[in-house]
Amino acid sequence: MTAHDELAETIRVAGASVLATLTRTLGSLHLAEDAVQEAAVAALRTWPGKGIPDDPRAWLLVTARNKAYDILRRESARPAKETAASYEIPEHAPDTELEALSMLEPDSAVRDDMLRLIFTCCHPALAPDARVALSLRTLAGLDVTAIARAFGVPEQTMAKRLVRARQKIATARIPYRVPDDAELPGRLPAVLAVVYLIATEAHSPSSGDSVTRIDYEREAIRLARLLCELMPGEPEILGLLALLLFTAARRPARTDSATGDPVLLPDQDRSRWDRAMIAEAASLLTEAVRRSSGVAGPYQLQAHLSACHSTAPTWADTDWDQIVGLYDLVLRLTSNPAISLNRAVAIGERDGPADMLTALDAISGLDRSHLWHAARADALGKLGRGEEAAGVLRTAISLAPTAPERALLTARLEAASRGR
Repeated sequence: MTAHDELAETIRVAGASVLATLTRTLGSLHLAEDAVQEAAVAALRTWPGKGIPDDPRAWLLVTARNKAYDILRRESARPAKETAASYEIPEHAPDTELEALSMLEPDSAVRDDMLRLIFTCCHPALAPDARVALSLRTLAGLDVTAIARAFGVPEQTMAKRLVRARQKIATARIPYRVPDDAELPGRLPAVLAVVYLIATEAHSPSSGDSVTRIDYEREAIRLARLLCELMPGEPEILGLLALLLFTAARRPARTDSATGDPVLLPDQDRSRWDRAMIAEAASLLTEAVRRSSGVAGPYQLQAHLSACHSTAPTWADTDWDQIVGLYDLVLRLTSNPAISLNRAVAIGERDGPADMLTALDAISGLDRSHLWHAARADALGKLGRGEEAAGVLRTAISLAPTAPERALLTARLEAASRGR
């Protein structure tokens, strides 16, 4: 990661908590977003020369607060009705920087603000996809391209959805608060989807030079733990947290310790997995099962899948029959093509490459997925169809979003070419 990338990442991480706090104090997500964006621009101009402040969040919060009132002063020159339609104007502006600094609160308060923001973005007045997309944009800081990829829609379509969602929050005056207990269950599915997709971006980045995004991994786990505190004993929250921990526990082995190259699950050194984290995940999953009365949701089932991998001594010892059965159960609850892709790979391990190829070709909606093409190339190669496999691998390389994945696929293609 370059110095500029590290700087931008510091601003993104600190900016998320600043956005949450500023939205609460200003009462307007729209105004808070504009102010934080201007503060981020100021940071990118100032910090390279003066250095990153000891407390980046404090610097950004004070700057964003001042930018917010600069925006309001500019808007005051517009007709009153037009201004009111753009922002909800707070009653009082800080008179001094010291007063603005008094907004800074302990981490516990910031965490509460983050929960408020995620539940606001997942308000039932918004369309289901818009709830999740808006949360990913505002809370996780994912760009529109990454969110569009997660939903399998064109970037322009996703951009329009985000604009409509923000307008709905402003015009409907959706309150910025954690809902009452009776309202929580209705919003929980969207909130869980947000955390799950943040974790997905962590272990399958949409761009860049990293195999994993540790910052997103930590944020997803942190939010899942906060949800456990908010709704203790909720089985699907426990299942999601278990899933995230199982996945995070295997991260140390996902790259070669010497070269930094990506390492696929069959080839990973399992002694590098975090056994304490796996034990915690297993305990959470046991508790989720106990509380679910025999009815498991999709995150619990995926946690069971991850447990199968995390507890198998070797790749050869993996219980593929159980894994295929679990995928079948998940697909009864969701039509996610990525789940179907993983199931097809498991079928290949259990039944062979011909059945794997049949299962892969039955999946629709993955033409732009490098993972689908890579899986097809694997099946074709094992079936002795080398020329076809090479062509499909080239397609996978062209679609791979990160440099490490392109390098891994290119190495596979070169190895296949040498073997012919």
